[in-house]
Amino acid sequence: MKNIIILFAFLTYSLVNAQIEEEVKVKYAVETFFYALNGKNEFAMKGVVDADIKMQTVNLNVLGKMIVRDTNFNDLINFMITTPDSIPFHEKILDYKIQIDGGMAHVWAPYEFWYNGEFSHCGVNSFQLFKEEDAWKIIYLVDSRRKEDCKPVSD
Repeated sequence: MKNIIILFAFLTYSLVNAQIEEEVKVKYAVETFFYALNGKNEFAMKGVVDADIKMQTVNLNVLGKMIVRDTNFNDLINFMITTPDSIPFHEKILDYKIQIDGGMAHVWAPYEFWYNGEFSHCGVNSFQLFKEEDAWKIIYLVDSRRKEDCKPVSD
């Protein structure tokens, strides 16, 4: 009986340890994405996204109606690399909630966005990732954007 308990404890420890290791790798992919965005590093960003990444944004249109619109990864890259260095921007991630099932992961990451030293908006990023060999790649990103009900925590 003692051996069964020890075996069970070892297996539980191994499973929990493996899950934590995968969560670290998933978080690394998302953090690399934002490090690259904020640092205007196109190559680092492309290293953590799938070539066919799908992107969408949820926000209010000019009529006050909630809409979902497709966005283009290349437009994000263009914004990133064409914004002059004299106009700083920073997307600050406030938290990470990570869920993993085999080769698929989901990350829920509330954020605030600062542009040219001013608070711009807040929202949440929802990432879908898949495991390609030993690296996690972002295959889908949908974000919300709002100006109301934001409580900026940085400047």
